[in-house]
Amino acid sequence: MLKNLTVDDVMTTKVISVPPDAPYRTVVDTLIAHRVSAVPVVDDFLRVLGVVSEADLLNKIEYAGDEPRLFESRKRRRQRGKSQAATARDLMTAPAIEAISGVTTIAAAARRMNEHDVKRLPVVDDLGRLVGIVSRGDLLKVHLRPDDDIRVDVENDVLGVFLAEESTGVGVTVSGGVVTVTGAVERWSTRDIVERHIRRIPGVVDVVSQLTYEFDDRTMAGPGLGFGIS
Repeated sequence: MLKNLTVDDVMTTKVISVPPDAPYRTVVDTLIAHRVSAVPVVDDFLRVLGVVSEADLLNKIEYAGDEPRLFESRKRRRQRGKSQAATARDLMTAPAIEAISGVTTIAAAARRMNEHDVKRLPVVDDLGRLVGIVSRGDLLKVHLRPDDDIRVDVENDVLGVFLAEESTGVGVTVSGGVVTVTGAVERWSTRDIVERHIRRIPGVVDVVSQLTYEFDDRTMAGPGLGFGIS
């Protein structure tokens, strides 16, 4: 059965964090020393309280000596307030809405990063305790899977499941994560299902389908119906 890779499979478990009373300078030193752009803030029980990013720290530079304006936006007032912050507690963005569970799929983690425009996400357990960190680079590790491993997944988890006896007439090659499928199937819907499931396999960059079919069953679908999978 095809297994969707999750954050647990790619995350970094050696996590750099700071306590809420960490001074501004300590937070800066931590980011520079470990070459990261953000760091989780945790309490004594490793529960994630928030995240301090480079953007939070740069407010002190941007607003240094700047006078408050009469009609400032809420965002600018918040940023100006952080420019006066002296500890991680006052600098951090809280709550850490970007924190995710280790069972989150790679695709869902990527969407979360994109939605919040962040480069990494704290990973927490059921009690909210920090157990890892996942970055954009970690998510891309899925595309480092060997071509042979991808081909085996296609043969076992897609062709062997959805084509059954037909799979003997279908060939699969994988090069650089690009899967090429050749051969013939009975129905258009079968070809469509095969292609869609192949795209779900971790590490697949693209699918080049050269599958032919004998019967186009798209015309059999009623209004609002189709053969795609969700």
